[in-house]
Amino acid sequence: MLPAECGGCGSPRTVLCPRCRTALGAAGPFRVRPVPRPPGLPAVHAAARYADEVRAVLLAHKERGALALARPLGSALAGAVRAGLGEAGVGEGEAPRSPAGVLLVPVPSARAAVRARGHDPARRIALAAAGELRRDGVPARVAAVLRQRRAVADQSGLDARGRLDNLVGALTVVPGGVRVLRGGPVVLVDDVVTTGASLAEAARAVRAATAAERAVRGESGGSGDRAEEVVGAPGGVGATAVYAGFCREGRKESSGAEEEGVGEVREPPPGGACGAGDVLCAAVVAASPDSPEINRN
Repeated sequence: MLPAECGGCGSPRTVLCPRCRTALGAAGPFRVRPVPRPPGLPAVHAAARYADEVRAVLLAHKERGALALARPLGSALAGAVRAGLGEAGVGEGEAPRSPAGVLLVPVPSARAAVRARGHDPARRIALAAAGELRRDGVPARVAAVLRQRRAVADQSGLDARGRLDNLVGALTVVPGGVRVLRGGPVVLVDDVVTTGASLAEAARAVRAATAAERAVRGESGGSGDRAEEVVGAPGGVGATAVYAGFCREGRKESSGAEEEGVGEVREPPPGGACGAGDVLCAAVVAASPDSPEINRN
């Protein structure tokens, strides 16, 4: 009943005009490398820069309830997921060690934010991306198994170190979520990446839960996982930081940069595909160019 306007530029009678739709993926997916790199951050790919029309589209979907934008945003996210899977050695239509395929695990919004907005933007975009991937022959489904276990401060005024400190131990896997994670390897997804702190915390929470579950079941894990206590984090499953030595996030080459979480990682050994619950990579719709700590190639 209401006239539509483009979520990117405001052009009338269209949800997303051709120019703004092109802006979501014109550059092609690219690797995002935050500096300093948060410990445990998987390889991250983005579909676009968080600027101009792309920024307007994401804000229209997230803050103004333009839910019809979920599909084009999901299509852009699917492109970033494909790039990450390709780098992780997973070809189109393949499902590594799992007939269920890959699991897209969205970074959750705070419950208060979801109530205020009326929806969870990252989850909605992830669902659209999973549908796009399945149509292209890539078996994928969404596993919304993460939630915030404590309140966090507003991230907008924090630098990279502050964001990391703000989020450490903030996420956990919901009860029963580990059973879902057994369904396949994980690709973490979100709408925007700035310093990588949210994705690093999401990866930590997934690894901690799966490592704990494997320990209970008496499995070795076979991935070189090591767990360390998070100083100041609340107790429970989510309070263990697991920095894994598997897949594309394998052990770092000695480069003198390990203290800041940067440095190159070795390629995974042949045949070293990830198993169920392991974090393959991360993908986002856009990478913020506003942070001087984001480098792209």
